[in-house]
Amino acid sequence: MMNDFYVGQKVVCIADKFKNVSIDQIIRKGQIYTIRWIGMYQHYVDGEFVGIKVEEIHRGNDDGPEGYGAADMPYRASRFRPLVKDKIGQLRKLLTPAPDETDEPAKKTPAKKKEKV
Repeated sequence: MMNDFYVGQKVVCIADKFKNVSIDQIIRKGQIYTIRWIGMYQHYVDGEFVGIKVEEIHRGNDDGPEGYGAADMPYRASRFRPLVKDKIGQLRKLLTPAPDETDEPAKKTPAKKKEKV
């Protein structure tokens, strides 16, 4: 997963809920952030994980009542995904003709039968 991210990259938060944590963790689902650090992180409760720190948030020391003493602890990278603009979707819009109010679909008229005389 570390290969999917790099410093300076824009990412979007996809998971902002933390189990068994009552303190606001600041990130918000759907919000866009910029990676300022990425690497392996060892946490004595959560174990080892790929973590990222974002430019927009500096978490400070985690020394509150539920804190673990970490300084500016990273978020799990799995809480984010790279921000990808839908370039293909934009190109498809260019290829799709816009509906024109004056052009109505041609109505089929029933074929006339020839009468034998």
